[in-house]
Amino acid sequence: MKGVCFDFNGVIVDDERHHCSALLEVLAEWGLDVDEATYYREYLGYDDRGCFVHAWSAANRTLDTRMLDHLVAAKGVIYQRLISADLTLVPGAAPFVRALHAAGVRLVVVSAARRDEITHVLRVADLDECFVGIVAAEDVATTKPNPEGYRKGLALLGLPARACVVIEDSIPGLRAGRAAGMPVAMLTTSHPREALEAEEPACIWTDFVGHHPMELPWSLTSS
Repeated sequence: MKGVCFDFNGVIVDDERHHCSALLEVLAEWGLDVDEATYYREYLGYDDRGCFVHAWSAANRTLDTRMLDHLVAAKGVIYQRLISADLTLVPGAAPFVRALHAAGVRLVVVSAARRDEITHVLRVADLDECFVGIVAAEDVATTKPNPEGYRKGLALLGLPARACVVIEDSIPGLRAGRAAGMPVAMLTTSHPREALEAEEPACIWTDFVGHHPMELPWSLTSS
């Protein structure tokens, strides 16, 4: 038996630009000027709460729990508006997921996204039945690059790390998957290939188009 831990944003759904736009819109409302380049350099891999904590800390502002909850909710409203108008999957993601599922590979999502966002997209894309579980932002105390999420993903799969592969798009995610003991396949949906090469992942793909599940960097060769 084999398993795959999928990141979500930038791996299954091509929505990182929506998260970026929603976050930057909320930050601008509170007088914080963060541009797109900074988002992809500093914020990628954080969950929503982590993004706002980072932004407030960088601006030397104090952020209490009530305010943080308000900011996360505001960002969520904007994101839902954007994703409802433009839901785009990463090229080749849907058939790749279905091929893995048909081959009997166990699949989980491990993401810093909120559970409601993940379940909504999987349901609309008709992929929800392919996954045995989800580890979302609400399920972990520490976000990537901490391996907590991927270790919980392995528990849901019921498999050892040597039988599993991580598919990621962010450098914090790559480091988290590796720290959990799994080989990591990277997509270039959020970072340029050169930046990923410096991290030495098991493989780098542009997206899933033209790729077969057997091309994943399996450590365990038996079925």
